[in-house]
This record gives sequence, C-alpha cells and structure tokens, in this order.
Amino acid sequence: MNTFTHIALQHYLAVGGIMFVLGLIGFMTRRNLIVIFLCTELMFQGVAINMIALGAYHGNLIGQAFTIFILVIAAAEASLALGIVVLLFRQKPTVDADAWRELRG
Repeated sequence: MNTFTHIALQHYLAVGGIMFVLGLIGFMTRRNLIVIFLCTELMFQGVAINMIALGAYHGNLIGQAFTIFILVIAAAEASLALGIVVLLFRQKPTVDADAWRELRG
C-alpha cells in the first residue's frame, strides 16, 4: 500500500530542488573555498532528498540505494576538499578562490 501522497511528493521535490538551486547559486557566486565546498554538499543533499522521495513514492528501494552512493561520494569529496584547502592555506594564508586562479608548478 502506497501511503506517500502526490502532494507530499511535490513538497519533498520542491525542498530538494530549492536546496540544489541554493547550493548552485552559492557555488557560482562565492569566493571562499570552504563555502564553495559546503555549497557542493548542499547540492548533494538536495539530490539525495529527491532520490529518497521518488523511491518512496514508487515503492522501491532504488532511490535509497542511490542515496547511499551519493552520501559516500559526498563524504569522499568533503575529506578531499578539506585536505586540499589545508594544503593551499599552507602555501598562501588565504582561502579566497581568486588567489588560486593561476597555479604555477
């Protein structure tokens, strides 16, 4: 029995879409590297909400399985991004993305 109503699905999809759009706007407009990586996490979470909602609406576990993969990718991206930010901060004491526009070897 599917107890997930159509209006509830629309609410979940709207919340997920808003989270994704806010993350995308933050990613495109911010200069701070840490905020940029947090915005990518916000985009991942928006997609995860949509996957779970659609999986629950259709009554299968595919959405939840994809969400597990999204969370694993988000965790790997967060740890890698933190390491990169720490290494870059040791070179120049700034987390401004414009300071790293030209990378020289």
